[in-house]
Amino acid sequence: EIPSVCSKRKNDKMTSAVVEYENLIQTSCTDANSSRPTSGVMPRWKRKQLEASNQTENTTRTGSNIGTKTSSKESSSSSNAAPLKQPLGVHNSQHGGGDRFIPNRAAMDFEKSSQSLRSSGSSSDGEEQASETDEDYKSALSSSILGIDDSSSHRILSFKEKAPAPKGDTVNNLKVLYSSNPKSKTSAKLVNRQIPSAPSRILDAPDLLDDYYVNLLSWSDTNILAVALSQTVYLWNATSGDIQELCSFEDSGSDTYVSSVSWVQEGGAHLAVGTSAGTTLLWDVQECKQLRVMDGHSDRIGSLSWNRHILSSGGRDSLIINHDVRVARHNVGTLTSHTQEICGLSWSPDGTTLASGGNDNMLCLWDAHISSTSRAKFTLTEHQAAVKALAWSPHERNLLATGGGTADRTIKFWNTRTGSILNSIDTGSQVCSLQWNPYEKEILSSHGFARNQLSLWKYPTMAKIKDLDGHSARVLHMATSSDGCTVVSAAADETLRFWDVFAPPGGKSHKRSGSDMVRSSKGKKISKTMHIR
Repeated sequence: EIPSVCSKRKNDKMTSAVVEYENLIQTSCTDANSSRPTSGVMPRWKRKQLEASNQTENTTRTGSNIGTKTSSKESSSSSNAAPLKQPLGVHNSQHGGGDRFIPNRAAMDFEKSSQSLRSSGSSSDGEEQASETDEDYKSALSSSILGIDDSSSHRILSFKEKAPAPKGDTVNNLKVLYSSNPKSKTSAKLVNRQIPSAPSRILDAPDLLDDYYVNLLSWSDTNILAVALSQTVYLWNATSGDIQELCSFEDSGSDTYVSSVSWVQEGGAHLAVGTSAGTTLLWDVQECKQLRVMDGHSDRIGSLSWNRHILSSGGRDSLIINHDVRVARHNVGTLTSHTQEICGLSWSPDGTTLASGGNDNMLCLWDAHISSTSRAKFTLTEHQAAVKALAWSPHERNLLATGGGTADRTIKFWNTRTGSILNSIDTGSQVCSLQWNPYEKEILSSHGFARNQLSLWKYPTMAKIKDLDGHSARVLHMATSSDGCTVVSAAADETLRFWDVFAPPGGKSHKRSGSDMVRSSKGKKISKTMHIR
């Protein structure tokens, strides 16, 4: 029995060894076949199948080992890793060449959204009650610091169809720029009187020189208007309508023409006439007689201004000469700060300061007691073109308004005591003349291209009250009547137009006589065109 048992064991060992050998051979052959390299790229369908099987296995492993940290790490490492964040507009091409696009969320307030999420998730009933009591405080704090009226209205990743409505004090620049009505809606509130848009009278002024640097118009306190037309000076009586020829150079046979006229300040009996030959004439209007001839200039005299018995003349030779008309040696001072033609002269109402403007773009201020060897008190160079328009304010002492030419287009206001500029406004066109309203703080300006209009401004805001249109060429000269209600304008279109633009506060301007106006059958006033000669 013993030998049979041993032989049986021996046979079993041999049988198991044979089985193991056969399994080893089969396994080695299978591994060799499976590990044999393949030629070419793996087909897309096979890659998709392998990815699907891997995802299924990973899902199964994750579900079976949900409570173990090691298993979760292994399943997360074996699964497809999440793509990293990439810059805006960069496509993710690491996994199968996908078309993923990461949007830009720079306009979203992530910090505020995160704070809202944390506060909403961790808040309790007590905290909610406390937050309700501090709602007003938070709203005021967010409004002052963040500029947000209501912090609770902020939503996470919200898209709005319309922009928030602007506040009440916001100015719409596009509405102002493309407004179809260029006139100011508040212009009617600036004045309490009615300003006619049409002139009350039109006079024909043939041969009126179209020259920016001369001054051919002056209105006396006796209501007589002096106008220089080429070589002749005419006087028009605004009360009676009579026209008188004062002097003329036509019979002399020379090319001399009148380049400036100016009435004496008081009495209206004497008129100064400047000529292109550089001489200054003094005429007695009542006697129609020439009193004297004053020289000193080497070229034409474009501007004149009176200060009691002192007559200042400015010429193309860049000189300003002060004449004392009472004495034989009339030249009492020569001022030499300008370098080009003098085109504007005006004494202050108190007679202490002389303002001069020139083609050298300079404005000079001179003291009345200055000597010939002294320089100007102030030389102001803020204008960018010739300074012709000069006007002293009748309401404030030491306030002077000046206007510049085509390249400047501004009206500037000066404190002549300190020489400092107070204000400057761009009018958009050449400033030819300025006239203050003697009753209210208003100033009237005349302009050149492109509208050739008169503009009335409110001082000191410089809000435009009204534009007066009618001239077809630049309005070179203006003068105010003796009663301060009517302004006459002379333009290069060879017409004089009278505008009832000023009026006393709460009063009425004087009425003209019947010979000055023609009434239609309906009783309406119409302008009467007259020839001044």
